[in-house]
Amino acid sequence: MLWAVVAGAGIKYVLNEGLARWQLATGETLLEGALTRLGGRLAAPLRLAFLAYFLAWSFLVAAALMSACGAVAHAILPLAGSAAADKVLYGLIHSAAGLALVRLGGFRLFERVMGAAIVLMFATVVASAVWVAADWRAVAAGLLVPRVPDLPGATGWTVALMGGVGGTLTVLCYGYWIREAGREGPEALGLCRLDLGVGYAMTALFGIAMVIVGGTVEVSGSGAGLVVALADRLEATLGPAGRWTFLAGAWAAVATSLLGVWQSVPYLFADQWRLLRSGRSEAARGAGPAVDTVARPYRWFLYALATIPAIGLVWSFSLTQRLYAITGALFMPMLAAALLALAARPRHIGQAHRNRPLTNVVLAAILVFFTLLLWQALS
Repeated sequence: MLWAVVAGAGIKYVLNEGLARWQLATGETLLEGALTRLGGRLAAPLRLAFLAYFLAWSFLVAAALMSACGAVAHAILPLAGSAAADKVLYGLIHSAAGLALVRLGGFRLFERVMGAAIVLMFATVVASAVWVAADWRAVAAGLLVPRVPDLPGATGWTVALMGGVGGTLTVLCYGYWIREAGREGPEALGLCRLDLGVGYAMTALFGIAMVIVGGTVEVSGSGAGLVVALADRLEATLGPAGRWTFLAGAWAAVATSLLGVWQSVPYLFADQWRLLRSGRSEAARGAGPAVDTVARPYRWFLYALATIPAIGLVWSFSLTQRLYAITGALFMPMLAAALLALAARPRHIGQAHRNRPLTNVVLAAILVFFTLLLWQALS
């Protein structure tokens, strides 16, 4: 399954480069462009349909991240006795901590915390994979030979893996982050391509490492207790250092994911709220962030994101993760279609910045591939 990780990271690079190029060339985020330029007479119903999808996805991703944080924290320090109870308790604690960091620290603190946690996450999980990987020929085969295991539900998990690695609907948030960083105009595209390339290369390596750890170490267990079983098995194989190295990286991975979603997804709601009310983007090019993080739409959605999805903490751990990843993967063909409709046409983006022919081919392949895989997984 390693090929699916690499393919997923590559797909996310192509999609993110397209939305960055669109924004730097037009001054609009891709969400603004799609919701104001596409649809014709169907524009209003399409906006409402996307908002409904966005709200459902937000609930699932928040529930999945709280659940994942709870499961890993239970493996580090059990509190309530059972994995299920700790998943709820720790999930709520992580949600509250993420809310406080976003509200009190702003974008700059968010950047610093994410940077430190990502270094920890990357170093520890890659080290764990190197320790446990005994058959490097099998690793190479998994990277180079695309195949789906002949197992029940394998197609759904393949979609989940490719759709989930490197973000799903959250790739749209990159546009708001580069606004916060003050990047404007086509001259900033080279820098965006550089940090996207480095970021997705690290994402691919991290994903490969996680699959190696999960596929090499045999464990028994299910639900939130599976993380404990995996950590125990690593300790038996590698000693206490192996256990704590893996748990530190796993915690950094899920905690940064939660913090990133808490900080960035309210941008998307606030932007949709503004566009639904005004009908057109009111942000002038170069005027700075179009979303006011102090205004009510951003704050209210942040509070809702950090509280309402806690209902999902009582669901099955694996079911929550799979529902979130497949629902997120539904966005991949939508995003590819939007980039083909907007960034391939000079009248929208300009002749100099439109998609190259190869980019259009890749986007069309993403559209067809994910549509067929999702149809097969859901049928």
